[in-house]
Amino acid sequence: MGRHLWQMAQRLARGFQHGKKISPVPWRQGVLAGLIMACLGWANVANASDHADPSNLMGPESNITDLFFFPDGDRLVLIFNVRRALSTKPPYDLTPYTYEVNLDLTTPVSFDNPADVARYGGTVTAPAKLHADAKVRIRLNNDAGLDRIDYEGLQNTADIRTSFGVRDDPFNFPRFYGVNTISMVMSLPRSAFPAGQKTFILWGTTAKDGMQIDHVGRSIRTQLPRFGFLNTIAPNQQLPALIEHSMRTNDLYNFLKGNKQWWSGALADLMETTFLLRKYDNQPDVMIYTDQFKVGYPNGRLLTDDVVAQTCATGDCLLMDLSFIEGGFPRSTTNDKPFLSEFPYLAEPWPEKPPAPPPTRSLTPYIVAAVILLLLASWAVVQGLRFILRHLWQVVRNIYALATT
Repeated sequence: MGRHLWQMAQRLARGFQHGKKISPVPWRQGVLAGLIMACLGWANVANASDHADPSNLMGPESNITDLFFFPDGDRLVLIFNVRRALSTKPPYDLTPYTYEVNLDLTTPVSFDNPADVARYGGTVTAPAKLHADAKVRIRLNNDAGLDRIDYEGLQNTADIRTSFGVRDDPFNFPRFYGVNTISMVMSLPRSAFPAGQKTFILWGTTAKDGMQIDHVGRSIRTQLPRFGFLNTIAPNQQLPALIEHSMRTNDLYNFLKGNKQWWSGALADLMETTFLLRKYDNQPDVMIYTDQFKVGYPNGRLLTDDVVAQTCATGDCLLMDLSFIEGGFPRSTTNDKPFLSEFPYLAEPWPEKPPAPPPTRSLTPYIVAAVILLLLASWAVVQGLRFILRHLWQVVRNIYALATT
């Protein structure tokens, strides 16, 4: 539905209908304003991954929070977390979902572009060839314990150490202090991978009934509003999707920027800062780790990495701003609980809190719809008054003309 709204708004912005030029009459501008508001609202309520995304309220166990990957001695540690802001005791609703981490061991990665290295850990030189050479597929019980784990493409799996359950949420952000997450921790021997393997490309997904719901690659990326649409797209298809999305949003942005209406400039500014893709965004959303460089974001991710500050250093500061708004000054740069120095690394969970009333349905779509209807109603009233005043003025002019002849 969101895509169809974008296409309708794009068609009006371009000013063509059946191949003919459309004049920018007021009713079309009003409809376009409503469509753009709907598009922006839809982008905000779409399912997305990472902590600060709009949550899937009816299925929060599908929401990914974090992906970590780092070496510890002669082993590699993989941590995959879901279900943000957890503060209640089991049972949860975990059994319908499949949690999967994919590892691409062969697609080439270049480290020649300093900007890409700083933002993504490297450059995937052939994004269309991204694939999973190895997989870890997990099903959990509703008490957050393991139901089943399957390995594909990994060797020596008997030496893989695992831990599943509720742990402290390791994300350093004020909103998630004092709450827990559901964590899947794996310590893999180097012998699980081909001899001499130095570079890894990773991403995680959640799915239900075979349909992908959420995706995570590089930290915080799909949390940003402009990337929410990537969550159901496979990494090898993300570059074409990014290019197509950029073309659609640029058409609307250029129209809004060139329009003299007050609302148009305001929406253009909102699009530019929040929804418009940047020139450096055309990389698939994956995590890159290589032994060639020191571990730590964006080269893999450590539990202690302050990714809010690190992503802000390369241009994405949404969470940095929010961390000051919600947490005050000085901003905390460490987790609210110390991490463990050994497996399973994450801190013990926080005590349970009384459960909040279960959500029934997100109010956000209704709020967005109300705003759109209010905008269109206000525009209709103004246009009606303008029509009446013009008609009355014409009547007055006609009467005056008759009286003076």
